Amino acid sequence: MRTISATAFLDAAYGDQAAAVAGAVAESWDAKTAAEILVRRFDASLAGYEPGAFYKRELPLLLAIISEFDRPIEMIVIDGYVWLDATCLPGLGGHLFETLGRRIPVIGIAKTRYRNDTWSIPVLRGGSRRPLFVTAAGIETKEAAECVRLMHGDHRIPTIVTLVDRAARNGLG
Repeated sequence: MRTISATAFLDAAYGDQAAAVAGAVAESWDAKTAAEILVRRFDASLAGYEPGAFYKRELPLLLAIISEFDRPIEMIVIDGYVWLDATCLPGLGGHLFETLGRRIPVIGIAKTRYRNDTWSIPVLRGGSRRPLFVTAAGIETKEAAECVRLMHGDHRIPTIVTLVDRAARNGLG
């Protein structure tokens, strides 16, 4: 199991006139609190949602928050897919991995199965019967799935992932 000293957990939220992005840095997979949390709101015009090209809307937000962390980031966890098919068609996480020069591994945790997904690793957490769907770049997907399995929290969604999701949504207000 890979140890971590700085993994960034990222999420974005969208409203009618703005977007917010949140990032939390955890220093272990089983951390229940973040060592650092950042939230930024963007009032500027946002790119519209384009099916199959969601990354065009969210990638700039993620890059903005990554650049603000006080410490070097060794791994990134996003809410979504890294790959959109078994041939490694890049999703948000794949585009992020490439944009960062393939230097920082990216783990995608999706709450909803994408189309006919056969390439992710389903991870059951807590007492949930609904899996999370894990994909990864720069780290073996099996190892990434085990990291997600070990994350803090008694529920389906890990504690830090919930924290970042709420922070992004609250950043809109």
